[in-house]
Amino acid sequence: MKKAVVFGAGVSGKGSEKTLKRMEYEVFLVDDKIGLSSKDGMEILLNDKIDLFIKSPGVPYTELVKKALELGIEVIDDIELGYRYKKINRISGKIIAITGTNGKTTITTKTQELLEKAGYKAKVCGNIGYSFSETVMENPELDYYVLEASSYQLENVKEFKADISLVVNLAPDHLTRYRDLDHYYNIKFNIGKNQKENEYFIVNTSCTESLKRESMISGKKIFIGMNKTDKNECVWVENGSIFYVDEFILEEKLASLKGKHNLENMLFIVCIGKLIGIPTELIREFLYSTKTLEHRMENFFSYGQVEFINDSKGTNIDSTRFAIEAFEQPILICGGYDKELDLTPLEKIILERVKEVYLIGDISDKLEIGLKKIGFSEERIFNLKTLDKVLEKLKSRIDKNYKETILFSPATSSFDQFKNFEERGKVFKNLVKSYFN
Repeated sequence: MKKAVVFGAGVSGKGSEKTLKRMEYEVFLVDDKIGLSSKDGMEILLNDKIDLFIKSPGVPYTELVKKALELGIEVIDDIELGYRYKKINRISGKIIAITGTNGKTTITTKTQELLEKAGYKAKVCGNIGYSFSETVMENPELDYYVLEASSYQLENVKEFKADISLVVNLAPDHLTRYRDLDHYYNIKFNIGKNQKENEYFIVNTSCTESLKRESMISGKKIFIGMNKTDKNECVWVENGSIFYVDEFILEEKLASLKGKHNLENMLFIVCIGKLIGIPTELIREFLYSTKTLEHRMENFFSYGQVEFINDSKGTNIDSTRFAIEAFEQPILICGGYDKELDLTPLEKIILERVKEVYLIGDISDKLEIGLKKIGFSEERIFNLKTLDKVLEKLKSRIDKNYKETILFSPATSSFDQFKNFEERGKVFKNLVKSYFN
């Protein structure tokens, strides 16, 4: 019997474990909290003949991973395992693979909803929902697997390829994991690593860093962008409308997904829909009526004329910049885990477009110092460290008879105070309702 080590017992790791057992592997699940310890894992690597090592995406390259590589054991991730399972079992469903710094969850979720509306069987998987390998194993009848892939999940791609791949955009992030920005951006392009000319790679011409990596694309390039350029985009924006080739698709102002970032997301959704052959009328109707995602520019509560927006999914600077630009002088709540990024772009957009700022988390002191340095007045900065203290302060300052937008968009990840952005968003929503109901 073949043997495999799965390192990390999160959603991805548990999915890999199930898939490997179905493939008749003996599986050792290593996780220092709920599985075998790393020390036990090291003993297994040294004393058993291990055929495969599955590294969960959130797991860093510890001594255990390095030892597996040193011993010549193949190290892969769950999406590579899922692709191999699909290939071995001749599962015919097509893969739509989506990555990027911002917008990938919206595009993934809305693509799956559009496919279902058009009558296809489809599920989201990967970075959201279930692991890719488990989804393929449990749902061999699907027409489409809509896979959201983080850079972490793309680090160990060997054979994996998709029928349609795309990189939404590239912006600074995850510098605690990667050598530099080029390293991070190049990893993202592994999503199209093995494509052939009969498989599509959608290229965003509005993203300079994506265009720089055009030579890394082996599939058939389909260009989209916010403007028509010499790349002859097949989907673009003109006079407030989205077009595909020579066909009008929809008016931006009538779409239910608002903001510049969502306009970019819709270009991808339209392109995917048209490549698959979904009728224009159905795409238009869908994008005019679909609802925003929880934790992504979610207008969830009104207190008189005061609107509360939950954008906990805003986990990097570019994402929060897009959120700020969607409103007129919002009151911003931001901060969280220190990713060791340059905060200057965030400080500048706050100076230009934010009325007041309430700071939380590890980067709150750093942000306060940076904002004061560039001239953001001290009386408009409230460094309160936690969401509870922020909402308590806002309750004493907000008048519901005056129109205000309270925007919670952290601009970084949540790991200093929360398990993930979902938990952070739920805590925020509950606190708002508790203080303002």
